[in-house]
Amino acid sequence: MRSRAHIRSLFLLAAVALSVGAFARPNQEQPGKHYETAVDSRYNHNRSYPVNGYVYHALPAGYATVHYHNYPYYYHGGVWYRPYGPQFVVVAPPIGIGVGFLPPYYTTVWFGGFPYYYADHAYYQWYPDRHQYVVTQPPQSQQQPEVGAAPASDQEVFVYPKNGQSQEQQSTDRYECHAWAVQQSGFDPTRPSGGVAEQDIVARRTAYHRAEGACLEGRGYSVK
Repeated sequence: MRSRAHIRSLFLLAAVALSVGAFARPNQEQPGKHYETAVDSRYNHNRSYPVNGYVYHALPAGYATVHYHNYPYYYHGGVWYRPYGPQFVVVAPPIGIGVGFLPPYYTTVWFGGFPYYYADHAYYQWYPDRHQYVVTQPPQSQQQPEVGAAPASDQEVFVYPKNGQSQEQQSTDRYECHAWAVQQSGFDPTRPSGGVAEQDIVARRTAYHRAEGACLEGRGYSVK
């Protein structure tokens, strides 16, 4: 028969092991609690994103790989991931990292006449010399920002390179097709109300996406 002291020590070791395991994985969902997603309501953005620190076993389909200071990051739908052992953890993007295209859902906010593209607590600005939207510091302004048009679609658009285009080529194509679609439709989703009269927003927005999709398909992409 084991002594009571020995049994108590076994229970103590088990409790310690459980507590260590609880802190070994950041923000894994627990029964009865919901840590996986949270709504970002700033600027009436009102979209749900995985919370920073949540761990996934696999990346979502269609992600982009971005290397920044020799470290890999993975980007999809405005969410950023880093390797976490054999898994992937949601992280805040570092200031200065860039991608060639905006998330499918973003909100344009204007500070002092300059547009920032906002999604999942991150601010992006277009850097022409890099042909990228770069994560920047939050704007420091006491003035109320002007909020731009809502994202152009209620359905997420997936763009896949069919001809093995490089990340740099994809970035160039996405931006040039955006610019061409603006020219063709008169609608610019990065400007307040798309730069058109309120009664024209829906029609012009649809025309913009039709033109952008046609441009990308003509350059060897599958648009869904």
